[in-house]
Amino acid sequence: MKYLKNKISTEEFDRNFDQGKDVGVHLDRSKAKVNKKVHRINIDFPELFIRQIDREAQKIGVARTALIKMWVAERLETMRQG
Repeated sequence: MKYLKNKISTEEFDRNFDQGKDVGVHLDRSKAKVNKKVHRINIDFPELFIRQIDREAQKIGVARTALIKMWVAERLETMRQG
């Protein structure tokens, strides 16, 4: 996404985001893609995996499910690139 009016530095953008300010005015949403079709699945993990996943998720400040989705997306992209 590219910046729109009111250009700011990436550092200022990050700082504003971290402070909970609205940074949406700085983004070009015209090319954003939203995947609306979702299939819910259940996966059973050993308790040790869950604790490790939760620790990693906490480190970067995301929910457990978000971290798992990120990891799966990264792996699929790696496989796609061959």
